[in-house]
Amino acid sequence: MDFKEIEQKWKVLQKELETRFEMPVDFQAALYLIGVQELGLLNQKFKKDDKVNLMHIAICTLLEPYGYYEYIGKDADGWPHWDVKEKLPPLKSGQQLILMKEAMLEYFETNKNN
Repeated sequence: MDFKEIEQKWKVLQKELETRFEMPVDFQAALYLIGVQELGLLNQKFKKDDKVNLMHIAICTLLEPYGYYEYIGKDADGWPHWDVKEKLPPLKSGQQLILMKEAMLEYFETNKNN
């Protein structure tokens, strides 16, 4: 997908998430939602540190199909972990955001029934 298509699809996804969750959903909030979904604890309150970890779960989940991370399993508390398989190439901030949005679009397309 090119930049324009990614941005158009992102705006559609963002509106869908805002309708579903009845609140504004920016990029960071979408990462948080993916992390919660992947952890599987949907109705739990999280501490600030946990929220950062949830966003890390989302990033690893989103970039795993691109070959950057490899899922290694869950710890004793049920939190998933990954190993770095390949370092991300040097990207400018805008390029990182586009990569993450594209990965997020693919994630929600693949998991739309969840």
